[in-house]
Amino acid sequence: MENPSPEVATAARDGFVHLHVHSEYSLLDGAARIEAPAANRSAPTIFSEAQRMEMPAIAVTDHGVMFGALPFYEAAHAHGIKPILGVEAYVAPGSRFDREPGENAEKYHHLTLLARNETGYRNLLKLVSAAHLEGFYHRPRMDKQLLAEHAEGLTCLSGCLSSELSKFLLTEQEARARAVAAQYRDIFGAGNYWIELQDHGLSEQRRVTPRQVSLAQELGIGLVATNDLHYTSAADAKPHDVLLCIQQQKLQTDPKRLRFDSEEFYLKSADQMRALFAELPEACDHTLEIAESVELELIYGDAAPLEERYHLPRFEAPGGRSLEAYLRELTLAGAAQRYGDPLPSEIGDRLDLEMSVILQMGLAGYFLVVWDLIRFAREQGIRVGPGRGSAAGSVVSYCLRITDVDPLRYGLIFERFLNPERIQMPDIDMDFDERRRDEVIRYASTKYGADHVAQIVTFQTIKGKQGIRDAARVLGFPPSVGDRLCKMYPS
Repeated sequence: MENPSPEVATAARDGFVHLHVHSEYSLLDGAARIEAPAANRSAPTIFSEAQRMEMPAIAVTDHGVMFGALPFYEAAHAHGIKPILGVEAYVAPGSRFDREPGENAEKYHHLTLLARNETGYRNLLKLVSAAHLEGFYHRPRMDKQLLAEHAEGLTCLSGCLSSELSKFLLTEQEARARAVAAQYRDIFGAGNYWIELQDHGLSEQRRVTPRQVSLAQELGIGLVATNDLHYTSAADAKPHDVLLCIQQQKLQTDPKRLRFDSEEFYLKSADQMRALFAELPEACDHTLEIAESVELELIYGDAAPLEERYHLPRFEAPGGRSLEAYLRELTLAGAAQRYGDPLPSEIGDRLDLEMSVILQMGLAGYFLVVWDLIRFAREQGIRVGPGRGSAAGSVVSYCLRITDVDPLRYGLIFERFLNPERIQMPDIDMDFDERRRDEVIRYASTKYGADHVAQIVTFQTIKGKQGIRDAARVLGFPPSVGDRLCKMYPS
């Protein structure tokens, strides 16, 4: 995919690029949409607003996750805007493996990370994955050791008021603030670490900004302005507050709940941002400089080379056999059980056809992994479904007991499952007794490595009637009010 236009380099120096942005993938916290909902295609989005304001680029930095990276990337290109992929990371105060805060009551600090190129993007993926798999304690946390190992290709902004730097400055721990800024500068390299300034009219920001500026001058670190936007327009501040209440399952009147102490966390124009930082224009200039440094082109899906498209677990065949030989051996043994020995010629011909396609497509290992998981489940007495979807059209699957439906008996077509003219991964759905499904997942993680096993994420969205009930609840109305309003809502 080509880089979008207009190029950031041609943007006027009175422009601005938002580098700290929370989309709806900052779950129940971000309310800035990547795409408008189907029910209201005219609703403002990150990109419709950025395009209206003639912004050449924009970043996404969701809390601890990169769920929205590809939708954001695609939507940016569709709008002719340069995408900058990032994350607002949670950094452990010590090791990511620590589960007790000890003397330091802080469980994590915030840090803004942006990918400049493909290396940086891949490093972001590694960091976020490790944070979830190794560092999860209240939040998915990475640590400075991990950051140092995967700093290449990344630009780091010091973060919001919840950052380590801001916390030290606000508590007048100047020496510790100086040390941590120098440490991050060393981790990411000179020119790749920036001190992040924000102004939402908060008293803490008024206190910390002069100290940030002084520290930046002392250490030779650049300043960059962001707005930590969580919603698209100023009018969204109150709905966003309701969303925060839904997240916390608390009433809006609860004095102890989390709330934003300002209504300024929206997608402001370049003029608005430059007015906020009129005394520090370079902080806005640097947003353009950082955006110019980003050269990220992602090639994925059908556009990617076949060898880069799939990364399959490695199956080790016993006795030094090749994967192809072992798959053929298991298939023939299963065929004898299913169809008798010797095999009818019709069965042999069908097996030869299917096996040639499977081997030609390099899928022997894939079939063996699926066979292995189902074999384990059956040996443990875990109920397994008979098979569904296009995999039921494969005699090889039937002989391996991956499915229990004879495709020849029911006239099922193999080419709907695998077609050598259309190179793509097969889709074999496996159904296990939900009460013991975790046992199969644990087996897969143990045998193939936890870093090679992932569950598919699904997202539930708040639909119209659910949104009405949730909003009524957190606003303090009795359930009957929400129910009555829902009856007025069209189906």
